[in-house]
Amino acid sequence: MASAFGRSRDIAEENGMKRKIHCLNPISKKGLRLLSEGYELTEQFEEAEGVLVRSASMHEMELPEGLEAVARAGAGVNNIPLDKCTEKGIVVFNTPGANANGVKELVLAGMLMAARDIHGGIEWVKQNKDDSNISRDMEKSKKMFAGTEIMGKRLGVVGLGAIGVRVANAAAELGMKVYGYDPFLSVDAAWQLTSFIKHVTNLDEIYRKCDYITVHVPLLDATRGMINREAFAKMKDGVVILNYARDLLVNDEDMREALESGKVHRYMTDFPNPRVTHMPGVIATPHLGASTAESEDNCAEMAVKELMTYLETGSIRNSVNYPSCEMPPCRGACRLCIFNVNKPNMIGQFASVLAEEGVNIPDMQNKSRGEVAYTIMDADQEVPQRVVDRLMEIDGVYKVRIIK
Repeated sequence: MASAFGRSRDIAEENGMKRKIHCLNPISKKGLRLLSEGYELTEQFEEAEGVLVRSASMHEMELPEGLEAVARAGAGVNNIPLDKCTEKGIVVFNTPGANANGVKELVLAGMLMAARDIHGGIEWVKQNKDDSNISRDMEKSKKMFAGTEIMGKRLGVVGLGAIGVRVANAAAELGMKVYGYDPFLSVDAAWQLTSFIKHVTNLDEIYRKCDYITVHVPLLDATRGMINREAFAKMKDGVVILNYARDLLVNDEDMREALESGKVHRYMTDFPNPRVTHMPGVIATPHLGASTAESEDNCAEMAVKELMTYLETGSIRNSVNYPSCEMPPCRGACRLCIFNVNKPNMIGQFASVLAEEGVNIPDMQNKSRGEVAYTIMDADQEVPQRVVDRLMEIDGVYKVRIIK
């Protein structure tokens, strides 16, 4: 599997040069200010060691030979060619939770707009702005926009990640009866949930009982179109569906039927498309979930920190294509970082090569995730190029990186 991407020595550090970072999108200055003196921004993508990106698509780009990492200032990474990056030993990071509060607040706004027909009331005022008797006439007309309060209503939160947990806790504080569903609920998320949240193990319970249902799950084969005709059949009449997570979680045609029949009272979504915008009962916003100054700052800061930590130490946190694997800064002569296929005896083969070359490894860390694995090894002495070449000859090794 050796290739031009297979061998990576820390050339910038060896030659006293600065690491070059390229921004494919405008990135918050608050985040970029975190780059230390050892870094510089470059306009040339092909010379970048690290890339910061938001929404720009990288699928058709030729990845630079010296590219080590891509950091997405946001959660979704469908604009990044993950398989290609994995095979080239390029670590892809995202920033889970950095924009969670911004999305949470928009979800709460969506619930309130669905409950009170605030949007309809605002439109009435616009249409009657030239009415000299508007103050009198509004008292007669406002009954058209009468709504309900959310206090005491049942909210189902599907997906209890960084955003779902915040939505659940905030709704409970507003007096809602909150049901949470997540078959993969993490220990950290469980600790963050207030005691007022009822954790259910069957999604059908949320469908049957809840007045409002909000989805906060990633788009996977298992979740694509999960809000569909079969799901609607289990829900209460007049339910409100909120989708501020991913467009394709909802089957549009089934949603249209549910809105027209009255099964769904309102569909609140952050993902307008030509079908959704023509449906009755839809209030759509133009993907505003993370569009706050605070969210953009938080995502940029987190992305820059992930990038710097990896480039300087080899430690990985919040990668979407390689396992988390962290070690303190190297105290030896150099650090080897090895990317490979996850299969038996890889560590044994690494150890054999290093032992034959007389390289002592006082500390190491190895982690795997799915079909890939990552190993950090600290060496007591400099590792010559012939050792890197031998490691690259091992079947299943994608890349060997040396950090001084």
